[in-house]
Amino acid sequence: MQSSAVPSDAQLEALAARVADVMPQRALMLASAESCTGGWIAKTLTDLSGSSAWFEAGVVSYSNQAKMSLLGVRKETLERTGAVSEETALEMVSGALDRLNAGVAVAVTGIAGPTGGTPQKPVGTVWIAWQRCGGAARARLFHFPGDREAVRRQTVAAALEGVLETLTD
Repeated sequence: MQSSAVPSDAQLEALAARVADVMPQRALMLASAESCTGGWIAKTLTDLSGSSAWFEAGVVSYSNQAKMSLLGVRKETLERTGAVSEETALEMVSGALDRLNAGVAVAVTGIAGPTGGTPQKPVGTVWIAWQRCGGAARARLFHFPGDREAVRRQTVAAALEGVLETLTD
């Protein structure tokens, strides 16, 4: 969802429903590790009745300390690349997969704004990573337009779309 269309609640619900359809077929549990979305991915998924059959856990790791203690992100990674980086997203998703007893995981870290952006990492910069148990983690960089809510909504949608891709690969 790289387009400038900001997904509605109904569109996010529809994406979550697609995840809910695929997860039981794969017999996997899903986990999320969220920073800039503040738990919105987990909320969208657990709004669905029956999600406990395929959603294991979600971690909101907003601070660097939480990323390290809850997900095993290395201090060196945060010091070298920052919280909003490919390396951090990859360590977050691997940590979620390992620590949350999941078969597939998604992690997001970004700058939702309106403050916090820099010329190198402007507001709307978001890294999303996905990993399936036994597979390699992959991450993708997004630059979402709009205000804080728009950035977060687009992040949730892209994260769920990536989960679907990961499950059908």
